[in-house]
Amino acid sequence: MLNRDEIKTFLPHREPMLLLDGVSMDENGNALGEYTVTGDEFFVSGHFPGHPVVPGVILCEIIAQSAGILVMDELKKGDLSLFTGIENVRFRRMVKPGDTIKTRCKLLRVSGKLIKIQGEATVDGQLCAEGVFLLMLRPKDI
Repeated sequence: MLNRDEIKTFLPHREPMLLLDGVSMDENGNALGEYTVTGDEFFVSGHFPGHPVVPGVILCEIIAQSAGILVMDELKKGDLSLFTGIENVRFRRMVKPGDTIKTRCKLLRVSGKLIKIQGEATVDGQLCAEGVFLLMLRPKDI
């Protein structure tokens, strides 16, 4: 599993928006990511005071960052991976501080610079979020 420093060699994200503790590829070519919510993140302090919950859009971001390993070579060449769409996303379980989020992303299709993945996030084996994510590779300087 690649650690945060190794992830920074291909993902442009930095704290506080780097939302992966580790990422790897399994034998089937799926991206597997992991992030433990500490409770100190900017997105839980106000969402919601006294009852912190990880926002759904952050779960989507964690899934998308995990998918970065699927296109690591292109990202290392200087491309950025940007959302172009999110389809059929469903949130199934709340994620709270102390939870370790595990992601799994499967490459569905590559068409030029457009990438389509199926992604999911789980905590303790329970599905938290799932959907189809559309990403576009773009040069950083555009």
